[in-house]
Amino acid sequence: MKTVSVILPACEEEGNILSAAESLSAVLKATDTDYELLFVDDGSRDKTWERIREASAADRRVRGIRFSRNFGKEAAMFAGLEAARGDCCVVMDCDGQHPASVLPEMLRLWEQGYEVVEGVKETRGAESAAHRAAAGIFYRWISRATGQDMAGASDFRLLDRKVVDALNRLPERNVFFRALSGWMGFRRTTVTYPVGERTSGSSKWSTRALIRYAVTNIASFTSAPLHIVTVLGLLMLLVAVVFGVIALVQKLAGVALGGFTTVILLLLFIGSILMVSLGIIGYYIARIYEEIKGRPRYIVAEELGPEKTE
Repeated sequence: MKTVSVILPACEEEGNILSAAESLSAVLKATDTDYELLFVDDGSRDKTWERIREASAADRRVRGIRFSRNFGKEAAMFAGLEAARGDCCVVMDCDGQHPASVLPEMLRLWEQGYEVVEGVKETRGAESAAHRAAAGIFYRWISRATGQDMAGASDFRLLDRKVVDALNRLPERNVFFRALSGWMGFRRTTVTYPVGERTSGSSKWSTRALIRYAVTNIASFTSAPLHIVTVLGLLMLLVAVVFGVIALVQKLAGVALGGFTTVILLLLFIGSILMVSLGIIGYYIARIYEEIKGRPRYIVAEELGPEKTE
């Protein structure tokens, strides 16, 4: 019998762990597959780990990994992928927004030979207008930068074992799971799902955290922002040529160039472009520095489950 590993990153989700384990077990028991539920506690400060411990004590198919501190959702997902033992892996949130009822359809498509089954949102659920607009801008930008259609994309997806092994072999430390799993290729298809309401609690993603997440993922997956520096340089060259021609014509015509304000504005414009360009280049240098150090994506403090001692 084939085994599916369900990977559930969790950060301060104490109210969702037991309900997620119960609902997933109920759905998966009705399928013709064995399963394991792998919760990854990403440095929670509440009782998330205690709830994972309770779920593991009640069902030996529930496993747990606890980080020594918060390393981020991407690290939690890859920790699950590296620890998973199943013939395929499903990555999903444990807060109820990724419905367990979609799993049988994903498994059916996998058994038909698809190696990546991606969950695509029918709607974005309950979000503020500002959040929805910001998400739309980000996904349009990342879609163009990566050459993939990221609209409606989510971390909710099923990966065959060969895809999981290929992802785990990638040497890079800073990763964008959503884009990388699409970049891998393989035979793929999609299923749509409605975004559910959170079972308990509220989202831990603040606007600042989402902006940082977007910038980090764009920089980790694509060098497109560096090309902005080239575009800005060409723009400044065009501006310089135009003003150079104007100055030369006025000089030959004997007309004094009375443009103190123009000079100040040009200096401010050029200075701003230079600082933005240096900032973009500096950010990529920082990412290179992080990669060169070779630090692990995460540090595991404790594990629960079969063949693990507490």
